Amino acid sequence: MDQKQQITENSGDNFIIYKAAKWFLVNPIFFAYFQGRVYGAEKVPLNEPLVIVSNHSSVFDPPLLSSSIPRPVGFMAKKELFKINGFKQIITMLGAYPVDRQAADRSAIKNAIKTIKQGWAAGIFIEGTRTDDGKIHHPKLGAAMIAAKAKASLLPLSLWGTEKILSKGSSFPKPVPVTIRIGDLIPPPNSVKREALETVTQKCADVINSLHDLGR
Repeated sequence: MDQKQQITENSGDNFIIYKAAKWFLVNPIFFAYFQGRVYGAEKVPLNEPLVIVSNHSSVFDPPLLSSSIPRPVGFMAKKELFKINGFKQIITMLGAYPVDRQAADRSAIKNAIKTIKQGWAAGIFIEGTRTDDGKIHHPKLGAAMIAAKAKASLLPLSLWGTEKILSKGSSFPKPVPVTIRIGDLIPPPNSVKREALETVTQKCADVINSLHDLGR
């Protein structure tokens, strides 16, 4: 069974909805409205467990990141979003799963591993929240933990320009240039001990910040 067949069979209708939203909505917005550029897409593995780690500075980051990856990506999303009727159903169909950002959420880790086993990549914003400058300052260990448990490689990715999409007090996105840069694969930690997780986490953060420094 090839990867496409595996994803389709394991993910069902969610995969079909995800694919349709990506090709008919997200991709046109990314490449036309945001003048999107993607560097390093050839580095994305299609046939192995994968955790994508990225910086985060905009609510637009999840769909824009997904548009640059040639396989479906499921994201952790703060649990509060799943309390919004209607929105909960939409993000669930697009592969999102809840996480409690105030605690060590074991169910979120289990859901991430389940997502990976279904053939999706797990998308994780390594800072755990948005930053104003698009850089990573205090990376969290969750992505490395999931990679270790799922025996999944980590793929560092930088989103540049998304922090300017919404200015303070504005609700309408600006057509600012957005650039996505994808780094080289990083092997998962060889254990779930804190020292191993910290080493890999910091490496991911350093690579992402270096990619971000390249700018447009």
